[in-house]
Amino acid sequence: MPFARSPWISFGMNLRMAFPRAPRAAGVVALMMGAVLLSGSAPTEAGAQSPNRSWANAGTQGDVTWKDVRFANGEVLPELRVHYTTLGTPRRDAAGKVRNAVMILHGTGGSGRSFLSATYAGELFGPGQLLDSSKYYIILPDGVGHGGSSKPSDGLRAKFPHYGYRDMVSAQHRLLTEHLKVNHLRLIMGTSMGCMQAWMWGAQYPDFMDGLAPLACVPTQIAGRNRMIRTMAMDAIRLDPGYDNGNYRTQPLGLRSALGLLYMMGSAPLLQQTQAPTRDQADSVIRAYLDGRMQATDANDFIYQFDASRDYDPSSQLSRIVAPALFINSADDQVNPPELGLAEQYAAQMPKTKFVLLPITRETRGHGTHSQPRIWGGLLREFLASLPER
Repeated sequence: MPFARSPWISFGMNLRMAFPRAPRAAGVVALMMGAVLLSGSAPTEAGAQSPNRSWANAGTQGDVTWKDVRFANGEVLPELRVHYTTLGTPRRDAAGKVRNAVMILHGTGGSGRSFLSATYAGELFGPGQLLDSSKYYIILPDGVGHGGSSKPSDGLRAKFPHYGYRDMVSAQHRLLTEHLKVNHLRLIMGTSMGCMQAWMWGAQYPDFMDGLAPLACVPTQIAGRNRMIRTMAMDAIRLDPGYDNGNYRTQPLGLRSALGLLYMMGSAPLLQQTQAPTRDQADSVIRAYLDGRMQATDANDFIYQFDASRDYDPSSQLSRIVAPALFINSADDQVNPPELGLAEQYAAQMPKTKFVLLPITRETRGHGTHSQPRIWGGLLREFLASLPER
């Protein structure tokens, strides 16, 4: 059947492709959680990168600021800064519409530059690759409250307005249309939180993109165990006396408990058993991970980032999504466990959506499989080839 006509589920795809053995566990988990915040505002430019070269300094970085931004809940931020990275150059057709732009949206606690890794950019953005940055105009925004964009830890702390996903998507739209002058996207990709926001884009701006590629989420509100863990993590910080209503001088110890909860939600049992097969190794790995995350995470930023999902629920608007979509989850994803059947339920409501559930292998990374193009790149290649040429 044509790719974009009906939803289907694949459990038995051949995923035996060349894939390096997993690196040390602490590094794997940091990648899975997408929690390394990369910021900075000085514009930098890097030339074309090969798959074997570092992507750490790739792209052009910039900022756009708007005054007196009113969020959906009525709160106003005197100045909102949105940080972004771009690779490549926009190309317009005879009517002035941009035809080669691709926006990729990061997960909770991450940043647009999280994608500039050897395992992501090195597989997608290089010469001759699927999203070759000499052909595509790649846009990597930092969400509100993340990376180099405005966030509580900049100074307002708990007085920062309580943004939601609607505000984040609105800021992304303004970045594209007002600042970058991008009036159309060939593709929106998103991982985890970015996956959820991709669905929101499809419903709110149905004619803005040719295709969607959401990875690692479901197109309905966060509930059940997923929401319970998030609530426990936020409460672990808020109920810690050291939090002091957001006015702490050192990071409250409740943050460590919160990070531990999210580690369990985002980890993959097969991977962790392989990387820490003894009691002592397991103790060492998790303590090293938590020590590192405590040094890199701000408690107020953390609470705001996870609280932002409170307004997410595109389930009633799925009929508005007209763009073809490649929807991918992984069977070992503890955040979106397949036994719930939610992905299949909602994919069936979108005739142009193809849902793929990746089976558990030694190459999958639980929730973090969303950032491993070597696993799902073949599916993306097929999907891109199926989109109408413009």
